[in-house]
Amino acid sequence: MLTSVLVANRGEIARRVFRSCARLGLSTVAVYSDPDAGSPHVREANAAVRLPGSAPAETYLRADLLVEAGMRAGADAVHPGYGFLSENADFANAVQEAGLTWIGPPPAAIAAMGSKIESKRIMAAAGVPVLAALDPAAIVEADLPVLIKASAGGGGRGMRIVRSLAELPGALEAAASEAASAFGDPAVFCEPYIERGRHLEVQVLADAAGTVWAVGERECSIQRRHQKIIEEAPSPLAAALPGLRERLTQAARVAASAIEYVNAGTVEFLADETGRFWFLEMNTRLQVEHPVTECTTGLDLVALQLQIAAGRPLPPQPPPVRGHAIEARVYAEDPAADWQPQSGTLHAFALPGLSAEFNAPPVESGVGAAAAAAPLIRLDSGVVSGSQVGVFYDPMLAKVIAWAADRPQAAVVLARALATATIHGLVTNRDLLVRVLRHPAFAAGQTDTSFLECHGMGTLAAPLADGDAVAASVLAAALADVADRQRRTRVLGGLPAGWRNMPSGFQRARFAGHDVGYRIDRSGLVVDGRDDIRLISMSPSLVELEIAGVRRAFTVARYDGLVCVDSSLGPVALTPEARFADPAAQVAAGSLLAPMPGTVVRTGATVGDRVAAGQPLLWLEAMKMEHTIFAPVAGIVAELPVAAGQQVEVGSVLAVVKPEESQ
Repeated sequence: MLTSVLVANRGEIARRVFRSCARLGLSTVAVYSDPDAGSPHVREANAAVRLPGSAPAETYLRADLLVEAGMRAGADAVHPGYGFLSENADFANAVQEAGLTWIGPPPAAIAAMGSKIESKRIMAAAGVPVLAALDPAAIVEADLPVLIKASAGGGGRGMRIVRSLAELPGALEAAASEAASAFGDPAVFCEPYIERGRHLEVQVLADAAGTVWAVGERECSIQRRHQKIIEEAPSPLAAALPGLRERLTQAARVAASAIEYVNAGTVEFLADETGRFWFLEMNTRLQVEHPVTECTTGLDLVALQLQIAAGRPLPPQPPPVRGHAIEARVYAEDPAADWQPQSGTLHAFALPGLSAEFNAPPVESGVGAAAAAAPLIRLDSGVVSGSQVGVFYDPMLAKVIAWAADRPQAAVVLARALATATIHGLVTNRDLLVRVLRHPAFAAGQTDTSFLECHGMGTLAAPLADGDAVAASVLAAALADVADRQRRTRVLGGLPAGWRNMPSGFQRARFAGHDVGYRIDRSGLVVDGRDDIRLISMSPSLVELEIAGVRRAFTVARYDGLVCVDSSLGPVALTPEARFADPAAQVAAGSLLAPMPGTVVRTGATVGDRVAAGQPLLWLEAMKMEHTIFAPVAGIVAELPVAAGQQVEVGSVLAVVKPEESQ
């Protein structure tokens, strides 16, 4: 009997496991680093144990501290979540040696799949198709392109595409360095790169009695930096090619049986458009994208993990798949700026039309029931309004999942939910997700791993709000401010502030990159350069305008140094323009500033070096991603005030390059 579960993780997955534990009557224990002290997962647990420090290496990656926390809090089981130590056989052994129940597969199965090189050997021996590993030293022109992959870990870390022999040595070195930093293991290998591959995977569950479920397949081909951002079940490719689904599920069962697997896991494959597929890896844990399987089957995969760990058998067969589910990962990052991660305060976070949180929305079973059911929206999130998003962990804020009777409807519902979500305070990938979901190629099921590159980041990363929408939002922000001043200030016997008896010059509201001229007089609202805008109503938080005969509402929220305007035209974030420049903010010409807080991983130049425009100068790691800082112009490195291992704050000077013409 399990009674109390410690989740050796944080954020969204900790909250997800806690929710299933509560439904099963189990008490919960959270662990938290210092930056996570105020996080929702800490508040929602029955007990919480501090892990002193900030970086993962001193907190969530400390197996000894995690086991000790479980013992101190009286837990009798440990759920590893995903990421961190979830696929670490030594951690699983340590949990079991302490007398705690490990909610996951046997350590031997974790170890067997922990090395991508060894796992491919095992799968090939079992008859599962694999892509042949290539010896980096023996690669020739005919082998190109190739993909370098870290043997340990996942999440796209340590991966590089190589298209020429000249770039191979540098790519191998960079991949090994990133793998060592992320997983403590620099081992990498190469395999043929499938240009327009489809990333397919099968959810498996197995009990100690030998029952193995293959619970439908998922497709996760929409990726950035080899990391998934949109996942769905069932796979549109498997639906289009007769027999592919059956071959995938059979291969997944064989893979699980080959290592005597127990508990939940995922067998991942790479397929081409003809239906040929190859084993990629087996994730010996719960997947980030597990909600789409839950929504299409009605299962609670976490509850099943707990029950299997407690020794209970699975029923002979899994439930059938019903309808279609699509998941979008909302990240605090700027796709238009090379996916630069964001940190700071998430002032507001809300999702309209929410049906469920952390569990599969109820859909009636039976002939025709699923087809007649209304679409549903699920949210799995590690943050709430007011959460602080730091620099030490993955920048994923939430997963938004839509279920509907069919794929087209699920895509429409999910795009609408994302487009109307309230997300204030941080730049996110929300607009890109909406544009992908509404793209004709996505609607047609053409979702290979090169989707973003093929359809152009310039188009996909463009804001939902176009120039006219921004102009209208700027005006709404200005009028909301007028309404706020009117509420607080009355002059001339009760007349509102800003009112004019006679025509006068325009007042101007200025925001970074935008300004608007307007006045309010006897005739109403007059906007500089426009005669087709009429004011319907205004308050400090809501402005209604009629623009070219169309009435629209603009919701306005003000924060310190930020104004957020939401409307049907798209979300707009505005920065009020300071009246006077801050002398302290001035930096020397040629300075390269840190785009985010992070750690300098390594440097590629020294003071006095002559560098070319676009040459890498240093590498910065933040939020589990490595970012290259390039020389903006050709010139001489005049200053390099940072070194490997150094922590830097956003806006810190990383280097100064003096252009050649100024020498």
